[in-house]
Amino acid sequence: MKRSTVLQPLSREHHTALTLAKVCERATQSCDENLVAETCQRVIRAFSDELEPHFQVEEQSLLPLLRSAENRSLVQRTLADHQQLRALLDDLRRNDSEALGSFGKSLSAHVRFEERELFPVIESLL
Repeated sequence: MKRSTVLQPLSREHHTALTLAKVCERATQSCDENLVAETCQRVIRAFSDELEPHFQVEEQSLLPLLRSAENRSLVQRTLADHQQLRALLDDLRRNDSEALGSFGKSLSAHVRFEERELFPVIESLL
């Protein structure tokens, strides 16, 4: 799907996030404690360096475009997803395999939601 030039950088970042989600899934399925610990640390770094700045751009630049009541559920879902992913970080700091699996699944679902539901609405407003 061809994205608006405004959204293209965020869509590219979504691809990177999906790759990270897949890494989480593989580490969790491996049952290898060292791999889980390494992956948890990788996710924490990626969150700080890539995901949190990405969330900030969305929250500060994109979501304000969706002011109408009919778009309120999209804003609420986006913010709730961001908060859920932030909340999982504490468990990742403890190298929790279950949290790593949850993070990967949540991140993947969130990216797909934004690409399939949120971004098309935003593009219609640009």
